[in-house]
Amino acid sequence: MTLIDNTEIQPLMTTLSNSSWRLIEPSFFLIGIPGLEESQHWIALPLCVLYLLALLGNVTILFTIWTDPSLHQPMYLFLAMLSGIDLVLASSTAPKTLAVLLVHAHEIGYTVCLIQMFFIHAFSSMESGVLVAMALDRYVAICHPLHHSTILHPRVIGRIGMAVLVRGILLLLPFPILLRRLVFCQATVIGHAYCEHMAVVKLSCSDSTVNRAYGLAVALLVVGLDVLAIGVSYALILQAVLKVPGGEARHKAFSTCGSHICVILVFYVPGIFSFLTHRFGRQVPHHVHVLLATLYLLVPPALNPLVYGVKTQQIRQRVLRVFDIKGQI
Repeated sequence: MTLIDNTEIQPLMTTLSNSSWRLIEPSFFLIGIPGLEESQHWIALPLCVLYLLALLGNVTILFTIWTDPSLHQPMYLFLAMLSGIDLVLASSTAPKTLAVLLVHAHEIGYTVCLIQMFFIHAFSSMESGVLVAMALDRYVAICHPLHHSTILHPRVIGRIGMAVLVRGILLLLPFPILLRRLVFCQATVIGHAYCEHMAVVKLSCSDSTVNRAYGLAVALLVVGLDVLAIGVSYALILQAVLKVPGGEARHKAFSTCGSHICVILVFYVPGIFSFLTHRFGRQVPHHVHVLLATLYLLVPPALNPLVYGVKTQQIRQRVLRVFDIKGQI
């Protein structure tokens, strides 16, 4: 009779345990806002308001641009893309987050978690790409106004939109694929209000070096290149505007960029801060990070329609006309 040594049994048990976790998909437990469990229902109220504002505002923008042929211009077509992305981004996050905070629906399936993660990160990348496209539109409109319609004709805008979509999908599709190869032993409690990539990676009891490296590379590639492209566009715009004689012409040129600059700041500043605190800000309280990360996905979709509605006269006039509101604009 052959005896099996304990040193041989332990690796076998580990292998079987790991295989069982791969065969039987684990469910994750979303805590919500760690450390603020007693007041989570109060936190959910402003988040719910932000989500409703995002739905109402972006649907209004899309409907307004769709029904008014005079708004089928590059600036407004890019704005329609931004509104569509914001709708998906907010709807990928808010329903589950509100369910966790309000009715304590903490459990989320493994596959559902990966799908939510993919949508959140992919559409965040797409939003960043659309902001670059809008900066390009402002550059062409101000620096080459006579050739604006020929440079950014509908076919080019369609190609830009397709490139933004494909980039977001191709860059972020490896996230769930790479997570599939990880092993989750027992720690399946996510200290977050939704399935965020790094929060899930940290739960793995296997080597996650590739996941961490790829996540960092994608973040630096997307944000780094996009911010650089926007910075170069506005540097060229500033250079061109300063050469324009007359204060009124300069003011008009700057005002056309005002709403876009506001949207850029609302999107990138909280996002970069959240990214840095997640990886390097160990002294930042965890509940502060989770709150900022949640607001980062809800505040831009809620504020973008308000910013463009207030700053853009054509959008404001059309919205008032749609709702039959009479007043002096």
